[in-house]
Amino acid sequence: MIRTRGRILGPSALALAVAAGLAGPALAQTAPAAPAAAPQDPQVVVTAPAEDRAVVNRIMVRGNQRIDQTTVLSYLPIQPGDTIDAATIDVAVRTLSRTGLFANVQLGIQPNGDLIVEIAENPIINQVTFEGNKALAQKKLQDEVTIKPRGIYTRARVQEDVGKIVELYRLSGRISATVTPKLVQLDQNRVDVVFEIDEGPETGVAAITFLGNTAFSDSDLRDVMVTKESSWWRLFSSNDNYDPNRLDYDREQLRKFYTNRGYYDFRILSSVAELKPDNSAFGMTLTLDEGDRYNFGEVKVVTESDRLNADFLTRLLPIRSGDLYESDRIENAVDTLTFAAGSAGYAFVEINPTYKANPDTDTIDVTFNVKEGQRVYIDRINVVGNTRTLDTVIRRELMVGEGDAFNRSLVERSRNNLRGLGFFKDVKIEETRGSAPDRSVVNVMVEEQPTGELSVGAGFSSVDSFVLNLGITERNFRGRGQNVVARAEWGSLRQQIDFRFTEPKFLGRDLRAGFDLFHTRYDLSEYSSYDYRSTGGGLRLSYPLNGYSSFSVRYFLKSDEVIIPSGYCNGTGSSALCDQAGSFLNSSAGYTLMVNRTNDPVRPTRGWSASLRQDFAGIGGDVNYLKTEADASWYYGITPKWVVSLQGSTGYVSGWNGDPIRINDRFFKGGNSFRGFETAGMGARDLTTTDALGGNFYAIGTVELTVPNYLPDEYGIKTSLFADVGTLGMLDDRYLVNSTTGVPNPNIVDNLALRAAAGLSIHWRSPMGPIRFDLSKVLSKEDYDKTETFRFSTSTQF
Repeated sequence: MIRTRGRILGPSALALAVAAGLAGPALAQTAPAAPAAAPQDPQVVVTAPAEDRAVVNRIMVRGNQRIDQTTVLSYLPIQPGDTIDAATIDVAVRTLSRTGLFANVQLGIQPNGDLIVEIAENPIINQVTFEGNKALAQKKLQDEVTIKPRGIYTRARVQEDVGKIVELYRLSGRISATVTPKLVQLDQNRVDVVFEIDEGPETGVAAITFLGNTAFSDSDLRDVMVTKESSWWRLFSSNDNYDPNRLDYDREQLRKFYTNRGYYDFRILSSVAELKPDNSAFGMTLTLDEGDRYNFGEVKVVTESDRLNADFLTRLLPIRSGDLYESDRIENAVDTLTFAAGSAGYAFVEINPTYKANPDTDTIDVTFNVKEGQRVYIDRINVVGNTRTLDTVIRRELMVGEGDAFNRSLVERSRNNLRGLGFFKDVKIEETRGSAPDRSVVNVMVEEQPTGELSVGAGFSSVDSFVLNLGITERNFRGRGQNVVARAEWGSLRQQIDFRFTEPKFLGRDLRAGFDLFHTRYDLSEYSSYDYRSTGGGLRLSYPLNGYSSFSVRYFLKSDEVIIPSGYCNGTGSSALCDQAGSFLNSSAGYTLMVNRTNDPVRPTRGWSASLRQDFAGIGGDVNYLKTEADASWYYGITPKWVVSLQGSTGYVSGWNGDPIRINDRFFKGGNSFRGFETAGMGARDLTTTDALGGNFYAIGTVELTVPNYLPDEYGIKTSLFADVGTLGMLDDRYLVNSTTGVPNPNIVDNLALRAAAGLSIHWRSPMGPIRFDLSKVLSKEDYDKTETFRFSTSTQF
């Protein structure tokens, strides 16, 4: 420890000092500095008679090497001409010491009034190294410590970093790890800092034991805890290492588990972790007091005034007398009441639930005390976290503006609008008090996520067909919310070049406009003996009808060409294909009506959505038809992990002005659109050539159940069971009946038979992007259908 003494000599004292030969600087001094290999942080002790004072004539700095004199003087709270005493010197020494720049500080004043500032600079760190680390990479340790090369060494910072390294090892399951810092003295007042690490053994969890539990088994309670018993198969998890912080979290998880099952007065009496003699693992013992199981008794809402009606709010509560007590339902009830008050314009209501336990009847009376504030208006809206997306793109999705009355319902819909953009990983909207009691500040906090996507898709069928596609999509071009798609696909089915551009706020209004340019070739020789080429473009315009529905219109002009192999129609080919050859101009206009009443735009668990699409071809051109398609989805979450969804879709296309429906305008289903059947694997078919002919009508229904897989959420794996059922067919009569004899063509089958398949879908949010696997079992099919049992698709984001 460096001890600094300071005292001020008056005129008589100065004379005595000169007579005694002590006229050199000695008013404030330190004990000898610690060795350079182990610099110490200065600590100051100043003693001096309070009446001794002196006037500073000049200030002289000595001992500085790297630090300029002006820098030292800028920190010094003393100027020439100041009258100083012991307290002033004490403050000056401590001020210089607290900068962290100096290992030693001395202040002394000479008889002529010169103040001498004698300093010894802290060393400069040359490099920081780690020795003995094997379990943790050096890069991870470097990121953890605060001292860096070319930084200033202080012992306090080194000791702080030692604690951080030890904590890092403790969290990785090595609770006996030790870290010893050492210094290597170099020339020019530089040092190397070396952290010598003894990692010690990895400390696992040998056993987790519970005492006092009767309602639930030990295995049930272990499933609740994040900490797990060490097992050989937990190679990629650190949850089987002992961590006291994690144990605190587990205690809270157990409390929530019991209180959500009626055990209001559940307590954990003790939790003990004992280390085995060989320091290899801990044994954990938790002693529980489960208590009795309670139901809700009287549930009511109390408000301060009639502006928030207590009876109405009570009816909104998701709790009824006699229900099993669940602590989460209390939180849900508070959220419900807060939302209701916010929708009425009261942004800062305080809701405090109070409890009264009745042990005789095993009931809990709950009273929600609502303390309402005054009606609140939005003072300011702050947008935070958007490093790429422009503020205007975010603000135009908000349904509230500055100066509007606060409405929590509109705020929540604004959050859903932002999440629905797909630009942000997370969106939070919080309210804080504004410049006045009736004003609030709305903070919109977003976390950007990649909006560009490099997508790859591949599929395998029962006949070894293979399809690969590659595309680049940017959903937030230049941060303006514009959508740009450039795509190229190739494979056994399709080769395509496609470019799309969409402006979500055309002309600054709530209009979504865009255009498409494309050239596509479908090589359908594996499914049906023809090639199809299409080149063209189109214009699109859509606008919202209200907060839940939208309407869009479009116009497309394209040149379609159907190519039949040479010699195919010389007696062996399908008559339903032979009259399709040639090039035709298709000019069509259409519209789409969409309604979305789901509770979440990304992963809905409640609600429904539907759409209706129609296209009319014949505005000029060579093709005349009316095509209609409709679909609907319904979602119901049994629990957060068990979600049932029902989906249905249908479509019909019919010609007019005597035109049949050409093969490229018919519906083809299978692959991703009907699992269990390969692309174009179902529907009408020519039995002689096995060519798929599609259909003018289809109807498909899907039942899907999302089920828990009991894997950690961080793995990002979701599983669901599905069943698809539907039909496809209804060709024009001219293709089913021989035009010469009028007899049905026996080679072409089109019976609208019912198809069905069931299976398992696995969705994995892998490090390289989302991957989906479909395993299918066909339950109903026709003999001529083509099926597949496995399909996968993948994409990666950049």
